[in-house]
Order: sequence, then C-alpha cells, then structure tokens
Amino acid sequence: MKIKTSITLSEDLLEAIDKRSVQFKNRSEFIESALRAYIAKMIRDEQNAKDLAIINRQVERLNKEAADVLKYQVIP
Repeated sequence: MKIKTSITLSEDLLEAIDKRSVQFKNRSEFIESALRAYIAKMIRDEQNAKDLAIINRQVERLNKEAADVLKYQVIP
C-alpha cells in the first residue's frame, strides 16, 4: 500500500533526481527505489558490523587455527 507524503528537497537534489529518473514512471518511483537500495545497504552494513564483531571476539582462536593449518601446507 502506498501512502502519500510530502518531503522538502533542495533544488540541486531535485534537478539530479529529474536527470536520472527517466527510466522510472515518476519522481516518487525513483525516490522509493533509491531509498530501498539505501536501506538495503544499511542493513548489509549492520550485518557486516555484527559479523566483524563476532570474528574479532574469536580472533585468537581463528589465528591459532590458521597457523595450525599452515603447518601442514606443502611448499615445493
């Protein structure tokens, strides 16, 4: 369901939207698409930060495991 809303944008931003929104039905569709992409990126960034925190908590164990694996590597 779509809900009509009103936003205020700077003139230069509106001009940039108009230049780039030709493949969309209208400004609203362009803005909705841009916001969906931005929010998806935010969600990915949040998940990546969580993953990095998990890795950082396990860094000593992971480094020991990697060093152990490298001991078995055959170098010609």
